[in-house]
Amino acid sequence: MEKPAETTLSITEADALVSGRHENVFAVLGLHDHPAGKGLLIRAFLPRAGSVSVIDRKSGRNLGTMQRVRPEGLFELHMPRRKNRFAYFFRVDSTQYLEDPYRFSSTLNEDELYLFNEGTAEHCWRWLGAHKWTIEKVEGVRFCVWAPAARRVSVVGDFNGWDGRQHVMRKHPASGIWEIFIPSVAEGALYKFEISGPDGELLDLRSDPYALSMQHPPETASRVVYERAFDWSDGDWMLQRSGSQTLNSPVSIYEVHLGSWRRRQQEGNRYLSYSELAAELIPYVQELGFTHLQLMPVSEYPFDGSWGYQPVGMFAPTIRYGTPDEFRAFVDECHRHNIGVLIDWVPGHFPTDPHGLGKFDGTCLYEHMDVRRGFHPDWNTLIYNYGRGEVLSFLLSNANYWLEEFHLDGIRVDAVASMLYLDYSRKEGEWLPNEHGGRENLEAIAMLQLINSKVYRNHPGIMMIAEESTAWPGVSRPVDQGGLGFGYKWNMGWMNDSVEYMKRDPVHRSYHHNEMTFSTVYAWDENFVLSLSHDEVVHGKGSLLEKMPGDDWQKFANLRAYFGFMWGHPGKKLIFMGAEFAQRREWNHDRELDWDLLESAQHQGMQLWIRDLNRLYRELPALHQLDHAPAGFEWLQVDGHQDSIFAWARKGNEDDALVVVVVNMTPQTHHGYRLGVPAAGWYQERLNSDATCYGGSGVGNLGQVLATEDPADHQPCSLEMSVPPLATVFFEFRGG
Repeated sequence: MEKPAETTLSITEADALVSGRHENVFAVLGLHDHPAGKGLLIRAFLPRAGSVSVIDRKSGRNLGTMQRVRPEGLFELHMPRRKNRFAYFFRVDSTQYLEDPYRFSSTLNEDELYLFNEGTAEHCWRWLGAHKWTIEKVEGVRFCVWAPAARRVSVVGDFNGWDGRQHVMRKHPASGIWEIFIPSVAEGALYKFEISGPDGELLDLRSDPYALSMQHPPETASRVVYERAFDWSDGDWMLQRSGSQTLNSPVSIYEVHLGSWRRRQQEGNRYLSYSELAAELIPYVQELGFTHLQLMPVSEYPFDGSWGYQPVGMFAPTIRYGTPDEFRAFVDECHRHNIGVLIDWVPGHFPTDPHGLGKFDGTCLYEHMDVRRGFHPDWNTLIYNYGRGEVLSFLLSNANYWLEEFHLDGIRVDAVASMLYLDYSRKEGEWLPNEHGGRENLEAIAMLQLINSKVYRNHPGIMMIAEESTAWPGVSRPVDQGGLGFGYKWNMGWMNDSVEYMKRDPVHRSYHHNEMTFSTVYAWDENFVLSLSHDEVVHGKGSLLEKMPGDDWQKFANLRAYFGFMWGHPGKKLIFMGAEFAQRREWNHDRELDWDLLESAQHQGMQLWIRDLNRLYRELPALHQLDHAPAGFEWLQVDGHQDSIFAWARKGNEDDALVVVVVNMTPQTHHGYRLGVPAAGWYQERLNSDATCYGGSGVGNLGQVLATEDPADHQPCSLEMSVPPLATVFFEFRGG
């Protein structure tokens, strides 16, 4: 190799540049005035180049061959007669043409930077991360990342040999944002950020916090996505949703883990793709009558066993099942079949994986520095710093992203209680009180209120649902009324009490009657969703069926009665996949549900029962219209503890919208059972979980019963009925 020419840089600066330690590369690479005042100078660092020529973009003229001034690949071309800046590109080794990323000016919008730092930016994903960009008719990808404490940030990827000395980014000191436009980066290119921390130490390569796609785990690189306008076909759905109110509508949710609903066992037990799920899951959900799908987290996560609750790619739909556009197509297909789509969202914590957000730029950037606020002892995860503006912009934008980019119909926010309380799962001395000396996390409260307010304004008709396990007041009340601003809250109290009751032998249930009735004391304090989620069938808890006491017949009868109790109780409904056909074993994320159970009549009967419950729930306004108002519910027998019988009325907006629900939680059959009701006339037996088609014993009321004006149970009228064993019966009032 020829002897290098003399560089115009100092030895110190040249050493820093070729070793990847230079902290202001845009000041030395690209087109600059010659330091001696003689024309212009172009400087490039191309470590894999043999020879480099500079070509004038406008004229196509070769302006000269650059001199190699350092053997590592530093080149310079002095143009003493040139005074005005111009567009150019490089010809490398006579065959390759390269644009110089260091000749382009910044394209960042100062208003966006201000909103981002302030904590009010709602659409950060549109400019942070990697985006297809065009500058001066040159196409490429603009990369932006927030790393204020870093001394150097480089984009490394399969397009530059993962060499951090190339594509060092430009820093905007006031905002802490780094950016670079790299021409000719292809769609699907893999990349990460190489970061030198505040002490100059080289950190583990970081994935892009705003990446729109990532490699298939366990690989961890981010992936360039060229965003295109998706051809949505759900305009009617979105229009109808924006003018609707779910509070008075039937909401029956089927919770799904996409990776274990079904698998292709004959093909290595592989996952179904989004398109395969659209073809199989959507018709199944539609046939069973559910109104919504709720997907366990789909934002990218490295460890299968976390089920998505330890996410790293908050803006990247997991590649396990396909591309972002394939996920959009799945949602679009759901809407075409009148099924809403909700997702689990995890803003409460994030994992410590070295490619993730933890100490992203060498400092506690996304998380609190003090472990008493920044580390979650239960899950060994890090907790967001909700008091930092840029973190607020990250989370607010992320919520908007899923709703806007994927037309999702709502978000269920995971582990809200862990965010609300500074002492959550901590012992004395392990937590810091707030500025008033209390245990409430004021910054997290403000964050939740901000996000709920913004997304409800931006996306009318969506549902924000809190998984909140304490008695925190006003979770589902508007922010302007002092609430957290959610639309709904999971009723964890109902779930815990009712599951404990159902586990008991029927002979003991009379002593625990209040475990089933207490929920109506507070049923209208919040807008509740009754949830029997995945949390109830993991970690040794067994399946719902195996929680039930008795022999096999009684287990099925108990579970059918329990589901009937749930569908008749005020509140929206949610069950986890497999419960609808009485999955016997505990859920395992590594294998599909036990679909072969449906060869049994008992399991078929359970599936049919869920289908018919959903259809009745949607058909009868009394079962959903006043779900969240006391006027929609009245106990008919609340003190039937001796027989473990529960009876109540559900009412709709119209006077004749009346349904009577009777539940018997013992194997004892009662004939000639008198029950007080609000009105005289015929009551049609619409559903009976003891019907033989569901696997029951067939005790019923020949389709209807007549109520006469004979007072009973503090009601003006009454009827006589047969109460089947371990069963729930629904009667619809049909009039005289």
